[in-house]
Amino acid sequence: MITEAGTARFDELSLDCGTTLAPVEVAYESYGELNRDRSNAILALHAFSGDAHAAGEGGWWNSMIGPGKAFDTDRYFVLCSNVLGGCRGTTGPGSINPETGCPWAMTFPSVSIADMVRLQKKLIDHLGIERLLAVAGGSMGGMQALEWAVTYPESVAAALPIATTARHSAQQIAFNEVGRQAIMADPDWCNGNYYSGKPPGRGLSVARMVGHITYMSDESMREKFGRRLRKPDQFEVESYLQYRGSKFVDRFDANSYIYITRAMDSFDLTQAGSRGSLASLFETVRTRFLVISFTSDWLYPSYQSQEIVSALRSRNCDVAYCNLESRYGHDAFLVEVDEQTDLVRGFLASTFKENAARA
Repeated sequence: MITEAGTARFDELSLDCGTTLAPVEVAYESYGELNRDRSNAILALHAFSGDAHAAGEGGWWNSMIGPGKAFDTDRYFVLCSNVLGGCRGTTGPGSINPETGCPWAMTFPSVSIADMVRLQKKLIDHLGIERLLAVAGGSMGGMQALEWAVTYPESVAAALPIATTARHSAQQIAFNEVGRQAIMADPDWCNGNYYSGKPPGRGLSVARMVGHITYMSDESMREKFGRRLRKPDQFEVESYLQYRGSKFVDRFDANSYIYITRAMDSFDLTQAGSRGSLASLFETVRTRFLVISFTSDWLYPSYQSQEIVSALRSRNCDVAYCNLESRYGHDAFLVEVDEQTDLVRGFLASTFKENAARA
């Protein structure tokens, strides 16, 4: 598998909040080779805590991207970029504000899912790709896939929104707010101005612990931990959550946590500009869709995917939907590989064949 990493720099990016960010950088990785007519490119869109490193050792979707896998890099050119507002090479609150010479921190402008996609479109144009074979991602990645299909329908042949939603529910917003409050309650947060000192590790760790609970299901937690003790005074599940929280602090920025979760909470596919109802968004969309949800996912429950599918079908869009049996909760989109692979492999092959026939 050929792997390349790079950073693209653009003079400016207009944001939904009315601000122009200048300049802006986006970090990305690519896997496989772009074919001669540039028709085999797939954009993998990462979830909240992911980054551009999608495949290879430590890649967040390594089980799905690679030679012979669902996103077969022997056939397709797979690209993944870190989102705007992130902390792994793309411009975010930890980046230097050119006007002050200091990190942006909480003076960084508000960003939206649409802003993230707008920057990705600049990257795709920069790489000379006129039309993507597919955009694909789970959770927040699925939100980006939906935004791509609605905002740039002529640039996307197929979209794979997985374990996602067209808008957050009150419960989803509530969990994110608990995480944000945990960070801001940490005495080391200093209103976001912690880059020259100690980061708010305790608050960020608690935020991650809360989030991680929502990614699992009751069944998967019961199977993995039960009420087993790791120490006389500590349950295994407590030790596990503490470990996950501490590891997260080592690789993620607390301000990015705040900005990205707010972008997720404010996302509503129907409310950008004058879009109207969910169904009306797909009136002229000719993108093919494969929508996947999981039965045990209570963070992004199946009914939210079914709302998207219903809207697509009401406009006679080309959509396939699968609600996969799983006991892993929201994490299923990362660990339920076999069935997803069969679905994705067939869907991509038929899309590529259909595109070739039209060429």
